[in-house]
Amino acid sequence: MTRLLLIGPPGSGKGTQAARLSARLGIPAISTGDIFRDNVRGGTELGVLAKSFMDRGEYVPDSVTNDLVRDRLAAADADSGFLLDGYPRTAEQVRTLDEFLATRGHSLDAVVQLTADEDETVSRLLRRAAEQGRTDDTEDVIRHRLEVYARETAPLIDVYASRGVVVSIDGLGSMDEVTDRIVDALGGLGIDGKAA
Repeated sequence: MTRLLLIGPPGSGKGTQAARLSARLGIPAISTGDIFRDNVRGGTELGVLAKSFMDRGEYVPDSVTNDLVRDRLAAADADSGFLLDGYPRTAEQVRTLDEFLATRGHSLDAVVQLTADEDETVSRLLRRAAEQGRTDDTEDVIRHRLEVYARETAPLIDVYASRGVVVSIDGLGSMDEVTDRIVDALGGLGIDGKAA
């Protein structure tokens, strides 16, 4: 049973590595973005509430996000482990996740921090924006997103580092190289990602 959090700046390859690690470890990759979309599509009570904030261009409050994630983590496929991508993002969300896991006698096994050179990350995101026709992803907007990530996420990394569960991985290189680095680092924590 493996419970992981994948954290890193925009453009560091989190989505790609989450999918690869999910397949290797045989655990679901749980993304808050996917949870929001699934609940909105399904017309659930929480989905309707989340949509009301998203439609106004506002962040979904911690209380709603926490409820959605708790509901998803309670699903049967997450019993044997999970990989979180995009949650927790605030100190309040860290507390809520800790409490939820504690009620089940669990905690996170590892926090995989993907790091990347800022200029390379900006170049990567600008290429992706051009390929996807996303004209709103300008260099200024991307650099602002990176600043927000650094300001809001750094304290969370420190919290988990104090627990000795953070492995810091260079997110630049080929997909295979980065996956191998993560698997090797997890192996150092006793988490086997090579057998799957």
